[in-house]
Amino acid sequence: MRATAARQASLREHNLGLVLRTVLEVRAVHQPPRSRADVAAATGLAKATVSALVDQLVAGGLLAELAPAAPQRAGRPAVPLTAPTGTLAAIGAEVNVDYLGVRALDLAGTVLDERLTHADLRGSAPDEVLPMLGTLVEQSVAALAGGPRLVGTALALPGLVDRTTGILRLAPNLGWRDVDVARILAQASPTLAANPPLLANEADLAARAEAAARVVPGGDRPSFVYVSGEIGVGAALVLDGELFAGRHGWAGEVGHIVVAEGRTLEQVAGQDAMLSAAGLSADEGLEALVAAADRGEPRAGRALATAGAALGLALANVVNVIDVSDVVLGGTYARLARWLTEPVLVAMRDRVLAAPWAEPRVDVALAAPLPAMTGAALAQLGRVLADPVDWLADPADHAEPAEPTEGAAPTERGGAPVPAGA
Repeated sequence: MRATAARQASLREHNLGLVLRTVLEVRAVHQPPRSRADVAAATGLAKATVSALVDQLVAGGLLAELAPAAPQRAGRPAVPLTAPTGTLAAIGAEVNVDYLGVRALDLAGTVLDERLTHADLRGSAPDEVLPMLGTLVEQSVAALAGGPRLVGTALALPGLVDRTTGILRLAPNLGWRDVDVARILAQASPTLAANPPLLANEADLAARAEAAARVVPGGDRPSFVYVSGEIGVGAALVLDGELFAGRHGWAGEVGHIVVAEGRTLEQVAGQDAMLSAAGLSADEGLEALVAAADRGEPRAGRALATAGAALGLALANVVNVIDVSDVVLGGTYARLARWLTEPVLVAMRDRVLAAPWAEPRVDVALAAPLPAMTGAALAQLGRVLADPVDWLADPADHAEPAEPTEGAAPTERGGAPVPAGA
């Protein structure tokens, strides 16, 4: 659905966000930057209104102007608009089974700083691990000192996060239960004490990054099931560009769907399960499985075929319930897509009731590696897109010019949804 201008209270605030999102959505998918005239055409706002709003966003450090493009015909050259680098930043962090990570992103999508610590965290103690993450955050903030303003922080966790209380209820592969993550982090990191992190499931935040990577300016917002295979198996549902996390934020736990002889999907198609079925140890890692499959080793081939069939069965159940035919393979599954895609599709075509009319489709994730950290940062940068007024470097209250009467007014369709990404 195309975004359109508001005609009610909070007009200036709404339209500032509308213009900002309209400019940045093309940057997110690497399309040519838009000019003021392009923004006016995309939103239905009058050119004079767009120009005034763009001036405010440029002066406030939320947009930047590029060198004028060569004119295609008589008239002034168009001035392309883009996101500025290094004015605002958000920190996305992640605790996973085999690493801790921190990534700082700005509005332009530039990675300003990134830090990773690899470790086997299965059976670890939260009071020992989370201070390590706090140290990484402080190091990242120190690296950004004197640069961008911090919008906020967010943390991806491999388990059930209670979005009401912020408590990590269960992270089975870490062995954590009922952990007050924010409290521990606040004691370990002054930055996280001052900027309490948004806590969310890692598959949900990875899906947010994937949704941003799949935006089609002027087109329909993407809808898909994102499934990420690591040590565990997680999934997330994106509907019309918006993450659907369920009432408590716990949707997407497909790894615990029973697929064969009482075994769960994780026990058949998790990374460790596939390695074991291929005759490899968990310590050998994913690349050993890829190498064995490339060599045509029968046991590796059987392990991947079995995993793909189990994954397709689980996803067929999901698709039958939620009516979304597109599946995106992320994480380990993206790396193994050459071998998994066909058995997944075969199982889905056989078991999805609506398959004859809505063909299931399986695609590989487009988002950059470690997408949960990107999605975490985007979740906070999305606050700027939703309400840019609070983030203008000079929040002077400029009056918005009245809309000139130029024929019929644009159709009112209500507010545009906030994109999943910045």
